[in-house]
Amino acid sequence: MFDLEKIAKAIAEAPAKILDKTIEVIIKDEKTLMKRLPFRKAEEYIDVLGPGLVTGAADDDPSGIATYSQTGAQYGFQLIWLALFTFPFMAMVQEMCARIGIVTGRGLAGNIKHNYSKKILFFIVIILFFANTLNIAADLGAMAAATKLLAPNFSFMWCLSIFALIILFLQIFTTYAQYSKILKYLTFGLFAYVFTAFSVHLNWLELFSHVVWPTIVFNKDQIFLLCAILGTTISPYLFFWQTSQEVEEQILKGEMTIKLREENVTPREIRDMRKDTWSGMFFSNAIMFFIIAACAGTLFANGITNIATANQAAQAIRPFGGELTYFFFALGIIGTGLLAIPTMAGSVAYATAETFGWKQGLYHKLKDAHAFYGIIIISMVVAAVANYFHLDPIKGLIYSAVGNGLVAPIVLFFIVKISASEKVMGNKKNHPFITACGWFTTGIMAIVGIATIATFFF
Repeated sequence: MFDLEKIAKAIAEAPAKILDKTIEVIIKDEKTLMKRLPFRKAEEYIDVLGPGLVTGAADDDPSGIATYSQTGAQYGFQLIWLALFTFPFMAMVQEMCARIGIVTGRGLAGNIKHNYSKKILFFIVIILFFANTLNIAADLGAMAAATKLLAPNFSFMWCLSIFALIILFLQIFTTYAQYSKILKYLTFGLFAYVFTAFSVHLNWLELFSHVVWPTIVFNKDQIFLLCAILGTTISPYLFFWQTSQEVEEQILKGEMTIKLREENVTPREIRDMRKDTWSGMFFSNAIMFFIIAACAGTLFANGITNIATANQAAQAIRPFGGELTYFFFALGIIGTGLLAIPTMAGSVAYATAETFGWKQGLYHKLKDAHAFYGIIIISMVVAAVANYFHLDPIKGLIYSAVGNGLVAPIVLFFIVKISASEKVMGNKKNHPFITACGWFTTGIMAIVGIATIATFFF
């Protein structure tokens, strides 16, 4: 006999069970669909961006803007191909730096000290401190001058002091998690130069002809600019900064010891690092491209061929590009300064602290890492005071370039050696092709360093 009561109950419950199963399938399919949607992919990509993006954007500091502006003003579109030429070399060098940080769990200075000589670090750190401090001084002055362009009633020294205090406050009194987000958002300031390029009339056909058919004249002026561009694009402070930031990211995940950081490296982490680094360097070189293009289309086209500072470039562009172009160009100087100056001061602090074995890292509070934050404060104070004594920004950048020219090839030598070493990196060492490109870049930077120093003194 059939149990009519059970049959009736099953029939009554069937719609609910079918509905539950249907909802379960819909939710599962929706999750799968969400993962495939373009905006979801974009969100995942943005989450990956971090130290590489910030490092790349920090490379376009006010001093770099001045160099790129002069390139466009003096030679038009002729040298714009350098924005594409420097990209792969810059990206490979920074990938090596990031790889060292992730795999070893130490900063660059810590790795040089641990695997090679502590004595060479003293020389590197001293030159790095003076080169970066001079660069910070020039950049603070450029930011203050750019603010006066937008608000003429503001005092130059008042603006400079406020910027220095804001940067110090953010570095010292915010957590690394907060600070890294602030730096990431500041990268949007560089889009000002994309808007600048598209707000002026450019001969795009002529521009791309110089990209497709690169040319260079080996006279003193072009060699000087070539040295300046390579020197400001592949800079020592970026090497130390990104390596240490990769370590900071690991610490943020709770990997507080070197052993933990070494053990927890995954292939996905390496892939994400590469994506972040190459994206950041592409962004950096794209901004360089647009600055040269904007100045070529306005200044060079109208016979203005001598630009010494980023602020002069903004003023010179104004009559030809209009108020909007002028506003974006000046605003970009402030934004890039807020991003680049902490990077320069921080890189010196990381290198010095690791050399002498001090506690270091932005994840520490001031009371726990006095010496580390002390280097940042000293560097910023010296840079600010230099402006009170009317530091000549051009001379400051010249001496900074000489310092970087001396240090860059030496640091690059250690970067390539460490990142290619199976003893240090294990099976996560460089691919041989990347190593070969690293040695090529080291050779180029050595030649550039010698040429830069020779250009200044002879």
